[in-house]
Formats: sequence, structure tokens, C-alpha cells
Amino acid sequence: MYLENVVVDAANPQGLGRFWGSLLGCTPLTDEPGSYETRLTVADGPTLDLCFEKVAEPPRPSPRLHLEVYGGEADDQAEVVARALSLGARHLDIGQRDVPWVVLADPEGNPFCVMEARPEYAVSGPLSSLPFDSADVDRDVKFWSELSGWMPVDSAMPGALRHRSGRGPLLELCPERGPKDPALKNRVHLDLRLEAGEGADEVAQRVLDLGGRRYEHDWGDLPWQVFTDPSGNELCVLPARDQEAEDAAVSD
Repeated sequence: MYLENVVVDAANPQGLGRFWGSLLGCTPLTDEPGSYETRLTVADGPTLDLCFEKVAEPPRPSPRLHLEVYGGEADDQAEVVARALSLGARHLDIGQRDVPWVVLADPEGNPFCVMEARPEYAVSGPLSSLPFDSADVDRDVKFWSELSGWMPVDSAMPGALRHRSGRGPLLELCPERGPKDPALKNRVHLDLRLEAGEGADEVAQRVLDLGGRRYEHDWGDLPWQVFTDPSGNELCVLPARDQEAEDAAVSD
């Protein structure tokens, strides 16, 4: 199993997807009614697909998972901020005061940061990190590491994981400010994909054994499974890809 998607709820998937794709230098994948996908590729590292799906609910303050963009040294950081503003972002005051990063909101009001230079971000690529609220950092580091294959690394955050290549964005586990409200779905969540030969039932049991739970929803029959991690954050486990079918589609 591996981490494949960062999924973002959006009122306008095309508009928001194009904003993030332009800011991060992604490659567009799909553009369909209610859905837009773009791919982030890190040299000698992972690929992550950013998927924007249409929802009616507006964004809420203090998201439990959000995107952070690598800025770098002061001049470079200022250029990234200027580019984000030109694409439709705006400055956002969340009480951050005097900090070395710049807080912005994307075109739909989702907060994100343009980070300063840090040693741990030198190999991240344009997406420096994915800060993720956790009720128990050590427990959730184990949960996400065992399921995704990403490895624990040193970071300024209490817990952090990175792709086994040693490159790409950090998944940063941060002590939560308050418990997850089970009635409110996260606006951003992660998708894991089964490898060929992995059984869905076996993997589901691994999720449960590591402290996850099945997520009860009213979305009808889905071809994937929906869970929460031990801190209540939603995640999806997607079926293994049919490689023969994909190869045939490409050849056609």
C-alpha cells in the first residue's frame, strides 16, 4: 500500500485545482465535471496526485490537514508569495504575529503557509509539508508509517514522515488543539492505494489493528473503503490498479 492522493474538497474544483497546479508546477491529469486532478512529481522521489472534488460545504478555520509551500530564503520566499497572490491567493491573519513564514489563503479561503528555508525542507520540492493534527503523535506516526511505507525523519515537528526515497514533502504530525468533531469531515484527506496482490480485507484489518476505525457514511456504494485514523481523520483505501487495463488504455 502507498500514499497516492491528497484530496481537497472544493466549491470550484477546476479553479482551485488550477491554482494549486500552477503554484506547485504540477501536471494536469483529469478535468471532469465536479473533479480536477493534477500530479506533483518530485525528482528522484514520490509522485502525489492532488485531487479536487466538488462539495457544497464552505471551508472552516483551523483545518486539521493543510498544504504548506516551500519558499526558501527571503528573496525566493517573496517571489513564491508574489506568484501565489497573482494566481488568486490573499494574505490571511490567523494571529501568527512575527513568524518567518507567510500565511495566505487560497482562492477558496483555505489557509496555507509559504515556508522559510529549513534543512528538512531542502529535499521536499515545491510542497514542503502536510501538517496533520494528531491526538497522539507517536501512535499516529506508527499508524501512517506502517500503512504508507513513509519513514520517520527528524523535523521541527514532534513527528514527521517522508517517502522512503528520502525526498518529497513531509507528513508532519502535530499535537491537535482540540479533538476531531466526528460530525465534521476534514476538507483535506489522504488516499492510500493497495498494491497488486494486497487483499482489501487483510488491509482493512491492519487499519483496525493499528487503531483506525471504519467511517460510517451515506455516500452509497463505493469501490474503495473509508476509515478514520486513530485521531479521527478520514482516509480512503483505494483498490489496486488494473495494470493490464491501464496499459491497454494507453496503447489505444
